[in-house]
Amino acid sequence: MKKSSIWLWTLAAFFAFFVFGYSDNLKGPIMPALLADLHFDYAMGGTILLGIYVGFMIATLTTGLIADMLGKKAVLLTAGACLTLGISGYSSFSAPLALGFSMTILGFGLGALELGCNALIVELHPTDKVRYLNLMALMHGMGSMAAPLATGLLLAASYSWRTVYRLDLIFVAFLILYVSLNHYPAGASAPSEKIDFKHLGRAAFTPRLVWFYLSIALYVATEIGLASWLVEYLQKIRLQSVEQSTQALSQYFGLMMAGRFLGSFVIDRLGHLKSILVAMLAACVTIAIGLFGPALALSLSGLFLSIVFPTITASVSDGLTENTNSILGLLFTFAGLGGMLGPWLVGLASHWFGIGIGFGLPLGFAVLTTLAILTLFRLAPHPQQKQPA
Repeated sequence: MKKSSIWLWTLAAFFAFFVFGYSDNLKGPIMPALLADLHFDYAMGGTILLGIYVGFMIATLTTGLIADMLGKKAVLLTAGACLTLGISGYSSFSAPLALGFSMTILGFGLGALELGCNALIVELHPTDKVRYLNLMALMHGMGSMAAPLATGLLLAASYSWRTVYRLDLIFVAFLILYVSLNHYPAGASAPSEKIDFKHLGRAAFTPRLVWFYLSIALYVATEIGLASWLVEYLQKIRLQSVEQSTQALSQYFGLMMAGRFLGSFVIDRLGHLKSILVAMLAACVTIAIGLFGPALALSLSGLFLSIVFPTITASVSDGLTENTNSILGLLFTFAGLGGMLGPWLVGLASHWFGIGIGFGLPLGFAVLTTLAILTLFRLAPHPQQKQPA
């Protein structure tokens, strides 16, 4: 592949991850306005959010096969179409079922972006994928940081939550246009691999991979549980204003962005699992401080959580020589499961016991993630943690 094509599609993946971060993280800062406007309780809000992760999980389970058979460009175009439909529906409907269905379509688009972009980077930069996966995740952080910041400003200026949500269609339209107008080399629209499902099943469920699946599910439950309910928690428990609470979420993603940038230069030196373990221990401490002390520490946890997802992705992809997209798709399916259960369980616990207690669940998820990573250390074949999964 020519260098110009490599950077053209690296740019596509980076911008797609900005759109991913922005689209995924509108839901948290908009949630208080949606609940007030439609008179929903926390349980209903959490159940609606469940839809986005059901769609995400379905997408990652299926689009890996699509990427292996039809190519990654088809996956990105499918993602753009689903984002368009999901955003349009969510910003138009009022019935819980219709909102949940729109979230499911939106989630399918996000899952397709997750799989398509990560598979692109693994293929385009095979020898330096940890750095580029973290840099791509940095773009996710930029979108994630911009979403609550823009939402807070627009809501404070008396724009409706529906209008704020519809503005995301501008980014999605540009992504679809960019991908449509550029050709992906190396037979992007042709079958790339034969899928032997029996062999794929054996390869995808080794003990070590199973623990990676559990780790990423618990990690995403931590990250998304925090992001989805942080604004509501700060407004109701810490009595912060709309501007203060949305800025805190923006800071959370800003620090996540900074962590991914810094991590891209040090993870290979420290080792994959060791980096994840250190990051999760620090995240546990900062989340605990934020719950029982200064709320600023909740935003600070984003700095340490930042490198976990892309580093797990790189660790799993190491050593995979066939059906890489399908196995990564399965990994992201478990990520979607964690993203589905995390905010939903926080919503249910907040409904039953109050947001002050319910918002403590992400700390429990973080502790369990740390324990899962410790188990992976025991399963590692050698002290060097860059061994194939």
